[in-house]
Amino acid sequence: MSGVWVFKNGVVRLVENPGAEATAGSRQGSRKKVLIHTPSGEVINSYAALERKLSSLGWERYYDDPDLLQFHKRFTVHLISLPRDFNKLKCMHMYDIVVKNKNSFEVRDNV
Repeated sequence: MSGVWVFKNGVVRLVENPGAEATAGSRQGSRKKVLIHTPSGEVINSYAALERKLSSLGWERYYDDPDLLQFHKRFTVHLISLPRDFNKLKCMHMYDIVVKNKNSFEVRDNV
């Protein structure tokens, strides 16, 4: 899946980029992304680091599902569900964190 996330009128949607498959061989469409904590500029490279940042923003850890790492923000309907293995964290998980924590995280290309 490739494309660009577009934020418009409070709605997030993925606009597919059909030309990305043609450039996948040149690795342009397959760059690795990283999650950045914007206030500190820290690259989030483990769940321990992510949990510290989310806790400081009011997120609480759920322990209900052994296959997932889940965080819930009290008094909201927001739930962040992540794969148990940090190496399986994908862009969609990172963007879920970004959308639910405006001005605290962003996703960038790993250079």
